[in-house]
Amino acid sequence: MSKVSEERQEYLARLDRVFGSMPWLKPKEVKSFRAKVFKSGNSLALRLPAGLGLAAGMEMNLRVENDEHFTFEPVERPKRKFNVDKVWGSATDLKLIAREDRQFEERPLLWDGDSERDRPLRRK
Repeated sequence: MSKVSEERQEYLARLDRVFGSMPWLKPKEVKSFRAKVFKSGNSLALRLPAGLGLAAGMEMNLRVENDEHFTFEPVERPKRKFNVDKVWGSATDLKLIAREDRQFEERPLLWDGDSERDRPLRRK
């Protein structure tokens, strides 16, 4: 490791100690890559370096600011929905837990009682 990179590591470690409790003040780490635009069919394409950690087929949101600055980020995939039809009726032998097998004790709840003592305090 070169002396410059060792000094940078020490500097970043010191920053981590200072900004550890305030991560919003920590400076962003910026990486710079060189990419090439080329023609692909009737479109332009941008070849991105493998160092970005992207996979083929990923969908990205591209944002253009003032026709000058481009940013992109991965599109969040919609969450999968659970289809109950596939498991409906598969656990027919399940039974409710008997009162004596429960691991908690019954206690009076605020909404069960009618006495003045059981009602929550109200400001007047």
